[in-house]
Amino acid sequence: MFYWLTAFSDGGDFFNLFRYQTVRAGGAFLTALIFGFVFGRPLIDFLRRKQKKGQPIRDDGPQSHFAKAGTPTMGGLLILSALMVSTLLWARWDNPYVWIVLLVTLAFGLIGFADDYAKVTKQNTRGVPGRVRFGAGLVIAALASYAASSFHPGPLTHQLAFPFFKDLLLNLWWFFIPFGMVVIVGAANAVNLTDGLDGLAIMPVMIAAGTFGVIAYVVGNANYTEYLGVHFVPGTGELLIFCAALFGGGMGFLWYNAPPAAVFMGDTGSLALGGALGAIAVCTKHEIVLAIVGGLFVVEAMSVIIQVAYFKRTGKRVFLMAPIHHHFEKKGWAEPQIVIRFWIISLILALIGLATLKVR
Repeated sequence: MFYWLTAFSDGGDFFNLFRYQTVRAGGAFLTALIFGFVFGRPLIDFLRRKQKKGQPIRDDGPQSHFAKAGTPTMGGLLILSALMVSTLLWARWDNPYVWIVLLVTLAFGLIGFADDYAKVTKQNTRGVPGRVRFGAGLVIAALASYAASSFHPGPLTHQLAFPFFKDLLLNLWWFFIPFGMVVIVGAANAVNLTDGLDGLAIMPVMIAAGTFGVIAYVVGNANYTEYLGVHFVPGTGELLIFCAALFGGGMGFLWYNAPPAAVFMGDTGSLALGGALGAIAVCTKHEIVLAIVGGLFVVEAMSVIIQVAYFKRTGKRVFLMAPIHHHFEKKGWAEPQIVIRFWIISLILALIGLATLKVR
């Protein structure tokens, strides 16, 4: 919205600042952060009144989690509200990539909200059947992947780009749509599986968002792409504003989610934010880099897949409990110890992901 103030600019005044994506990204970050601080406590109080017993705790989970009984969930509403308001205020409305990512975020947030609502009202951990959630996610991801490929420049349409190589592209043809579906749905569910400890998921999501904000800005700038040997995707630079808003909204949420959490993100937040990261990766043609930057999410998801597959085959378990953060809890690691170490790992992986822009 604020971008349109440039219509009143003569090229050298205050309004001209709104032309710059970096300036609007800063505004988006601050708007989302302040939104989180202002509306965080009222939203938590509202959720506590409505939910009464809060999020149900798994009977087979670590014993320390029973102390969290009564903590409200659906805190992702705070992040999504801050993200949506801030992005709409600061991003250009004529940019298709912004709308693709926004709508994916909102749609996955609705799936997560339905799941959280079912869990809270029925007071069990099942929620919406997994097949329904997965199927709805696939439909959303298919539409988003098709839309993104429609706006990609001709030479990159349906192409898979590889990090560390300047000109290596793999033409997936129409298989790009299923591939994009795997990226988006996989990211959504991987973040959802990671969200098991106070503050564990939100900081890696913020780190990944910050990283992809830089990637989107670089990929959307012809001068930078020519210098770095990265594929140019016009228009993706505007996703920097979305990523900055996500970072600010996440920070506002983390204020209340830091141990001991006053509110849980819930599937409302985790599915939405994971879907957003997947959509950004598809739009910027950096799907493989997402697997690097979001390596923590990949490990969390793989730990569940390995555990289930091995147990079905042998009747034994590889990990004491999956996802893997629960394995470390069972081994006696304190919750803050796990969370901070996983944050450090996420930061290291983000730096490796950024290095792919230069190392080619």
